[in-house]
Amino acid sequence: MKLNKNLLFPLGIFFLLFACGDNSSMKGDQFYSEGQYEEAIMAYASYLEKRPGNVKALYNKGRAHEELDEFKEAEKSFKAALAEEPKNIQVLLSLSNLYHRNGNPELALMYADNAVEISGAPSMAYFLKARSMHRIGNVKEAMREYNAAIKMSPKNGQYFYYRGLLYAATDDMAKACSDFKLAEENGFEEARESIRKYCK
Repeated sequence: MKLNKNLLFPLGIFFLLFACGDNSSMKGDQFYSEGQYEEAIMAYASYLEKRPGNVKALYNKGRAHEELDEFKEAEKSFKAALAEEPKNIQVLLSLSNLYHRNGNPELALMYADNAVEISGAPSMAYFLKARSMHRIGNVKEAMREYNAAIKMSPKNGQYFYYRGLLYAATDDMAKACSDFKLAEENGFEEARESIRKYCK
């Protein structure tokens, strides 16, 4: 089942393009920023003909494929980038997010877990690990990772929203409603529907 990418993981702010230096790659970046993803892919491909192992271009090409919902092509580009830099957190989290979107929480967990193990991992790594655990049904571990993500980024409404869903799934509606309200207060508008549904 393909998941709604806009609802689950609006990560555009976090998953930024790497800036590349070559002219053809800079054209790719420009095309991407203008929403011309097919043109961006061609520009990155041209750049990669001369520099086949360039992590930035491989990653950016994967992001452009992802915007076009081209899962296999995005996966291929991200994995090629990861082969060059196995501890690149940005690539690991993009793979985790990609597998979430395509209904494979086990693989999503593997890449998020690898990211968490890297020193200096951002809160998003813990959040994606929590989402994986949540979807697999490991409530205790999911809660622990949501808590870690929220501790690191206490103003991220998305984190509160999904922790609220976990509380709701375990029938702890007082804590669920508290989290939904915190999610809304911190700008995660999707929480409003859950407040109407669950909170009186």
